[in-house]
Amino acid sequence: MKFFQYKASLAAVAASLALVACGNVSKVHSDGTTDEPVWPNVERVNHHNDMGTFPNLESLKEVKAGMTKDQLYYLLGRPHFGEGIIAVREWDYLFHFHTPGQGTNDVTTCQFKVLFDRDVYTRSFFWKPVDPASAACPPGSGPQRYTVASDALFAFDQATLSQNGRQRISGLANELRSFDELNEVVVYGHTDRLGSDAYNMGLSQRRAEAVRQLLVQEGVPSHLIRAQGLGKNQPVVQCENANRNELVACLAPNRRVEVTVNGSGLVK
Repeated sequence: MKFFQYKASLAAVAASLALVACGNVSKVHSDGTTDEPVWPNVERVNHHNDMGTFPNLESLKEVKAGMTKDQLYYLLGRPHFGEGIIAVREWDYLFHFHTPGQGTNDVTTCQFKVLFDRDVYTRSFFWKPVDPASAACPPGSGPQRYTVASDALFAFDQATLSQNGRQRISGLANELRSFDELNEVVVYGHTDRLGSDAYNMGLSQRRAEAVRQLLVQEGVPSHLIRAQGLGKNQPVVQCENANRNELVACLAPNRRVEVTVNGSGLVK
C-alpha cells in the first residue's frame, strides 16, 4: 500500500514539474524574441497580495538586454504570475505608477514582459496598458497632452497672459525642466467659432506664441518648442444656444491651449 502511495506521490511531483516547466505563455524563440507576445490575465497575479507592485523607477531604467535572471530579480523582484523555475524564459510583472491627473485615482497600471534567450539572458521587453487601456506604458514614454482653458490664461478676446495664466504656465515649465529627456514641445492654440476664420486663426496663433515665449523665459529650451494656432478647426463641443451669453459660456471648452510633450518624464 505504501509503495503505491509513494508511486502516486512521485507521479504528482512529476506532473507538477511538467507544469512548471511549461511556464512560458508566449512562444519564445531561441534568440529571446516572439512573433506574438501572449499576456497572462491580470487577475492571476500572485505577488504582493495579488496586487502587483509600484516599481522603483530608477531600477526600472536600469533594465536592459543581456542581463541574467539574478540581475533582473535584484532590480524588479520576482515575477508576478507564478511563471515557475524550470525552463522558463518569460517573466511577467504588473506595475502601478503614480500619475497625478491621469489614470484611476491618479494611478496608471501596466503589464511588463521580459523574454530570455536560450542562454537565459534578457533579450526582449514588452509593455501593455491595463488601466487606463489607452495609457502610455511606462508613463511618460509617449506624447503627453496638457490642456488648459484659455479663459484661465487670457482675458476674453486677448492674447496677453493673465497673472493666473502666467502661474499656470510657469508651473508647467517647472515640470518640463525636471524631465530626464525632453524632445519636443508643441503649443496649440484653439478658439471657439465666434468671429471670422482669419481672426480666430490669428488669435489662436498669438495665444500659442504667448505660452511658448513664457516657457522659454522659464528655462525650457527654445529650439524644442513650437507654437501653432488652429483657430476654430478642432472644437470639442457643439452649441446651438440662441442667447449670446449662454452661447459664449457653452463654447468655453473650445477656447483652450493644448501643450503636447514628447520626452521622458511626466506632466502632472
